[in-house]
Amino acid sequence: MQATAVVLAAGLGTRMKSALPKTLHRIAGRTMLRHLLGSCESVFDRIVVVLGPDMEPVAREAAPHATVVQTERRGTAHAALQAAAQFGDGDVAILYADNPLIRPATLTRLLQQRRDGAADLALLAFRPADPARYGRVVARDGWVERIVEWADADAATRAIDLCNAGVLCARAADMRRWLGDVRDDNAKREFYLTDVVGLARSEGARVAAVEAPAEEVAGVNSRAELAAAEAVMQGWLRNEAMEAGVTMIDPASVFLSMDTRFEPDVTIEPNVVFGPGVQVATRAQIRAFSHLEGATVGPGCIIGPYARLRPGTVLEGDVHIGNFVELKAATVAIGAKANHLTYIGDASVGAGTNIGAGTITCNYDGYAKHRTTIGARAFIGSDVALVAPVTVGDGAIVAAGSVITEDVAPDALALARGRQVQKPGRAAEIRATKKGK
Repeated sequence: MQATAVVLAAGLGTRMKSALPKTLHRIAGRTMLRHLLGSCESVFDRIVVVLGPDMEPVAREAAPHATVVQTERRGTAHAALQAAAQFGDGDVAILYADNPLIRPATLTRLLQQRRDGAADLALLAFRPADPARYGRVVARDGWVERIVEWADADAATRAIDLCNAGVLCARAADMRRWLGDVRDDNAKREFYLTDVVGLARSEGARVAAVEAPAEEVAGVNSRAELAAAEAVMQGWLRNEAMEAGVTMIDPASVFLSMDTRFEPDVTIEPNVVFGPGVQVATRAQIRAFSHLEGATVGPGCIIGPYARLRPGTVLEGDVHIGNFVELKAATVAIGAKANHLTYIGDASVGAGTNIGAGTITCNYDGYAKHRTTIGARAFIGSDVALVAPVTVGDGAIVAAGSVITEDVAPDALALARGRQVQKPGRAAEIRATKKGK
C-alpha cells in the first residue's frame, strides 16, 4: 500500500530573525528541509511539501517532490489540508520541516504502528529531559486518550513526562475527514493539527503513540535551537566515523558535513572543519586547525596544521600540505610537498615536487583565472611567484625569490631576481652620519 509524507514548510520562522526561510538554514552543510526529505525518501512512496506564498527558494530545495501552496497561513491543519488532493489511497503522515532530525527508522516504526498495530491514528511522542510546556500525551491501556496542552493541564497531567511531538499518521480517507472537521474556535482563529487527535477519539478511533528519541523530534525555531540541532547531528556523524575506523583525538572539536567520507585508519587532530564535498582516504592525517571543503585527500597524505583545502583540490597519495598552506582547484601528485606558507591555486603539481615556503601561484589577473603547471621532481625555492599562465618542466629548479613569467624547460635552472650589489663599509658610514645628525 502506497504511503505519502506531507511536509509542512510554510512557516516564516520569525524567531530566526533572518531573510532566509527557516527551513533553508543548514545543519552539517545540508538544509533542514533536505534533512527531513532524505529521511522521508527512505520510507515513503510519495512526498508533498506545503509552502507559503513567494517561497520559490524552498520549492527549488524540495524538488523533485510535489509542492502545494498555503496562500493564507491559517494554522497547521489548514496547511496539511492543502495537500489533501495528493494524499492518495494509502497511509498519510504529516510532518514538520522544522523537525529535521527524525531518522528513517523512527518513521518506519510510525508507519508500522499504523499498519500492524491496528491503530487508526499513530503519533510520535517523546520524553524530554524537561517536559516544560509541551503538550502531554494521556494514555490508558496502551492507547492514547487525549493530548492536553500545558496551559490546560492540572498538576497530575503536568506530571506526565510523555509529550506530543506533533507528527501524525493515518489512512488517507480518515486524515482528509479529520482535517476537514478541524475548527478555528480558538484565540488565534487558526486550524491546529493537534485537534485531529481529539476528533479521532470522538469517533472511537484507536490512537497509538510511538515513542521517539527526544533528540530526533526537537523543533528548530531559533538560532539557539539550530545550534542544538547541529550539536546532535555532529555527535551522530562523529560516532559513525569513529565506528568506521576513524581516529579523532578530540571528537567534540571536529565538525563534519553530511557528505564527508572517510576510509578506515584516518587520523583527525583537534579543531578541524570539514565543509561539504570532502573525501579522505586511508592512513591520511588531518592535523589541527585545518579546514577542508570540496577536496579529495589521497592515502597517506598529511594535511596541516593550519592548512586550508578549498574546492577542486585533489591530493594523490603521500602528499604533504603543511602549516598555512592554501590550495584551490589544484591537483597535487604522489609524494609532492608544500610544507609552509604557500598558495597553490588553479594549478597542477607533479609527483615528488617540492614547493618552498612563501611560494604563490599568481593565478588571477583581475579579470580571469589562469593555470600553472609544475612538472614532476621539480624544486621551487622559497618566496617564488609563478605568474600564470606558466609551465615549469620536469626536474626544473626555480631559484628562491624568483618571479617566473615565462615557461621553464625540463631540468633547467631558472633565476628571475635582481643581482645583489655589495658596497663595503657603507653600513658603517650610514650609522655614523645618522649619529652625527
